[in-house]
Amino acid sequence: MIQQLPIEWREALEELWRRRLRTGLTLLGLVFGVGAIVAMQAIGEGSRREALRLVQGLGLNNLIVKSIGTDEDGLRERRQRSLGLSLIDASALQAAVPGAEAVAVEKEIKVFEALGGGERSDAKASGVSPAFFALSALQAGQGRLLDQADEEGLAAVAVLGHQVAQRLFPQGNAVGQAVKLNHVWLRVVGVLADRDLSKQDFEGVQLGLESNRIYVPFASAQARFRFQPMEDQVDRLILRLARPEQVVAAAPVVGAALDQRHAGVEDYQLIVPAQLFRQHQATQRIFSIVMAAIAAVSLLVGGIGIMNIMLANVLERKREIGLLRALGARQRDVTRQFLREAAVICIAGAAAGVLFGAVLAYAIAWGADWQVAWAPLPVLLAVVACSAVGLAFGVYPAQQAARLDPIAALRTE
Repeated sequence: MIQQLPIEWREALEELWRRRLRTGLTLLGLVFGVGAIVAMQAIGEGSRREALRLVQGLGLNNLIVKSIGTDEDGLRERRQRSLGLSLIDASALQAAVPGAEAVAVEKEIKVFEALGGGERSDAKASGVSPAFFALSALQAGQGRLLDQADEEGLAAVAVLGHQVAQRLFPQGNAVGQAVKLNHVWLRVVGVLADRDLSKQDFEGVQLGLESNRIYVPFASAQARFRFQPMEDQVDRLILRLARPEQVVAAAPVVGAALDQRHAGVEDYQLIVPAQLFRQHQATQRIFSIVMAAIAAVSLLVGGIGIMNIMLANVLERKREIGLLRALGARQRDVTRQFLREAAVICIAGAAAGVLFGAVLAYAIAWGADWQVAWAPLPVLLAVVACSAVGLAFGVYPAQQAARLDPIAALRTE
């Protein structure tokens, strides 16, 4: 393959190969610089995609309101002013918030026992409204999800998280089976698909809770299970906006509406998934800036190394340069010869840097349990940056070689 290259490029390769130790040491700065950029890009892109996948479980179009628990004395004091989060709050928010298109509620059920298929599970349980699954990006892996008919008919049915289904029915035949939740028998109508999340929380918000949970219709939960007298009627409320850009503006409206309805009692927490995603991205940008600075220093060191080796080559090859000039080579021919050598170093450094960066990215991802993803443009920019730095630092030595006096060069011992 090398033999197919133009003779000028073969000469450049041969010249650098004769000084391969020096050339290899010069390459290190470029390799580390390009490798840092490639690894940073791969990890950063992987982190961004994973964060987006995680936050989609919360919903970029959603606003989430959670009740805040307290002890019995605190709860009694709260109830003197606020009845807590309720279905009426859900209806009021859907009517008051501009752009609100759907609302869902969830109420946790205290589980004493969960039985099915002759097995016992440590599953949690919740009563949810029919829209809960769509707003939480949950899909049925088997059977179906809860619907409005289940809600209106107070149906004794349940949807199982995939972990619960595997525990109670390891043969995979959960749909149509009966499970006992506390004192209530329920018929399984569906099993949730496994979202296979890589993390159990995102920016402090727990994820993946649905995998070990049993869902029943909200109205059925209210009618069939026992709750404490002063408990919140709803533990979690999800409000979906029509467009993502409406979320930030809607958050203060939700807060103001709830403050008014709850008489200023801080018995709820407002979570804005879109803001959590932006917060994560801001942290990621800081990481990217630090890594870019490290990569820039490495490239700068590599560029200085190229200048150093090229200047050393000029000093060692004065007689060769003088002979070339005496045989009719022009200044620009000598400049091109040395720039070709600089270009070979850049190309080799960029190629080795991309390979090193890929290995580094996967090593970091394996050690830190991070995700890796690739985008071609940043890798291409890293190669271009490496080439630009190398050639820029190669120009001065090439010009110095071209300006040598041929007669003085030939007299050099």
